[in-house]
Amino acid sequence: MTTERKTSILLVEDEENLHEALKLNLELEGYDVTSAFDGAAALNKVQAEYFDLIILDVMLPEMSGISVTETVRISNNEVPILILSAKNSSADRVLGLKKGADDYLTKPFNLEELLLRVNKLINKNKKLQDKSTVGTTYSFGGNTIDFKAQEATKSTGEKIQLSKKETMLLKLLVENKNEVVPREKILQSVWGYNVYPTTRTIDNFILNFRKYFEEDSRNPRYFHSVRGVGYKYSE
Repeated sequence: MTTERKTSILLVEDEENLHEALKLNLELEGYDVTSAFDGAAALNKVQAEYFDLIILDVMLPEMSGISVTETVRISNNEVPILILSAKNSSADRVLGLKKGADDYLTKPFNLEELLLRVNKLINKNKKLQDKSTVGTTYSFGGNTIDFKAQEATKSTGEKIQLSKKETMLLKLLVENKNEVVPREKILQSVWGYNVYPTTRTIDNFILNFRKYFEEDSRNPRYFHSVRGVGYKYSE
């Protein structure tokens, strides 16, 4: 990643006193906290920014935390979600986890326990994101990429100088071979952005890769765009 950024948390809680207390304590732990006070505002923020964790109250105005969780998961966003609930029944807990929450904490809760759970979810997510890494060179279809030298050699023997961003994006796609990498993850890993620019930024890079490495750039074999989700390198 190009820039060191703080771990970002979206805090969705409509009870103002509790919201302020949680925000303050999370910021004291070094987290960057974004606030939302209802479900619709929370979803807007999730679509516009990358978060390492969402802390979500179940009882929200207009749209419940369970519905927010479901909507986030339907859009293929794997951000960890910690649900806070005043309901203590196991049926509510099961429903929250079933709809895609990663953890569930009942109010009133111990602040220290909340911070421990937050830390655990964030670390677990980071480990999952650090996929197996490829070596310094990688070959496919007669092309060879030298990540260290930021250069590619085509099957014809022609050399191409790659920019740092091109090299980083190629590496990320190759490391996740045959899997769709969400655009959010690409922008966060390669550009270090927390707030997303347009997807056209990545599209232009994918077009370049097709020009460099595909025999027929209109019918790509290796570099694919998956509409509305992300991008994939496949062999």
